[in-house]
Amino acid sequence: MFENLDAVILARAQFAFTVSFHFIFPAFSIGTASYLMVLEGLWLKTGNGVYANLYRYWIKIFAIAFGMGVVSGVVMSYQFGTNWSVFSTKAGPVIGPLMAYEVLTAFFLEAGFLGVMLFGMNKVGKRLHFFATCMVALGTLISATWIISVNSWMQTPAGYAINEKGQFVPAGSWLPIIFNPSFPYRLVHTVIGAYLTTAMVVGAVGAWHLLRDRANPGARKMFSMAMWMAALLTPIQIFVGDAHGLNTLEHQPAKVLAMEGHYEPSPNGASLILFGLPSNETAEVHYKIEVPHLGSLILKHDPNAPLPGLSDFPRDQWPPVPIVFWSFRIMVGLGFAMLGLGLWSLLARWRGALYDWSWLHRASIALGPSGFVAVLAGWVTTEVGRQPFTVYGLLRTSESHSPLDAAAVATSLIAFIVVYFSAFGAGTYYMLRMMAKPPQAGEPEPPKIPQRAAGITPAAAVATSTERKA
Repeated sequence: MFENLDAVILARAQFAFTVSFHFIFPAFSIGTASYLMVLEGLWLKTGNGVYANLYRYWIKIFAIAFGMGVVSGVVMSYQFGTNWSVFSTKAGPVIGPLMAYEVLTAFFLEAGFLGVMLFGMNKVGKRLHFFATCMVALGTLISATWIISVNSWMQTPAGYAINEKGQFVPAGSWLPIIFNPSFPYRLVHTVIGAYLTTAMVVGAVGAWHLLRDRANPGARKMFSMAMWMAALLTPIQIFVGDAHGLNTLEHQPAKVLAMEGHYEPSPNGASLILFGLPSNETAEVHYKIEVPHLGSLILKHDPNAPLPGLSDFPRDQWPPVPIVFWSFRIMVGLGFAMLGLGLWSLLARWRGALYDWSWLHRASIALGPSGFVAVLAGWVTTEVGRQPFTVYGLLRTSESHSPLDAAAVATSLIAFIVVYFSAFGAGTYYMLRMMAKPPQAGEPEPPKIPQRAAGITPAAAVATSTERKA
């Protein structure tokens, strides 16, 4: 049944499926953890019960997303050994320690304080609980830092040497490996993307409930906070994306040329191809719509600057241009849609109609999933654009796989598809059910903290009570 299938293609499809499914959960939990930290901090500062209600509302959703992210991530490390043993052998001395640091510094931090965060609101002091929330948020950011460092090293390898066994090993200090040339751009771009992903979800949930009850204080507050994030962070993300693109042009020019669809060099300035149908077979973009010189203006900040083409590189080093071309445009298009939503919300806020413009609310609901689609499109652009290499310019994908049997890989891929859609589909459905319920409209007092948990002894409590009566 599977004898005509390519085992390497199947292994790549399996890894792409599992990593894409996994990535949507950390992208959401990174932003949600920081959002919960802000909510609890504002509650402690202002005493406003709306923030406490929103914290309780979103922490249940965060717990499910966090759990699904952990479970879906377990599979990734196993695939390195089962499907990509040559890559694991050659890159393991560099990749392995970085992954271990992520577990030791980030996952243990998250796991250590997650229980306090989820179940300790009425059992420990308010400051201790807020500290636990901060540590979980910090843990998600540290985890992202290590994972992005690993991926960035595969994109722009640095600080390595190759030993007699053909393995990549540190050439002295680990700092050039960790802080490789593309790392800071990728980290900032990814974290802001996670924040925008959460903002779009929070804004959509708030808009959903505003359409049903414009007086709901929780819906008003979450929608307002989400729209501030969209208005303020999206322009920053566009600026960071531009800097990231310039860095990629320097270190991975073939990837950028695939993103832009430039098969031929442009000695007098490159146009910006808005849309078209790229073809690696014919080495051209069919039916293209382009703006003259705008490509060089964006990539070189000079409309007449020359730009190379993919034809300047060996054909066996070209990435699959159609995939990279369109995934990049999906990401950029959704980014500008978020910017438009943020600017629209500023206009509504200025007019005093942020909670009244129903079409703004409908647009926010429509863009609710946009963050997930954008981060996945960005991930596809990054990973497919790196092809045909696993370690860019040094180790080809075709040389990285295990001695694979196509039938075994196809069977496990089918099993992953069935299990993932069943288990994680049910979890996602449950989260959507929780989001469909409105946050409490009332503003109850902050929860009372047990005296011992708050650091108050029974004797001190009696004394305080007696003083108040006196």
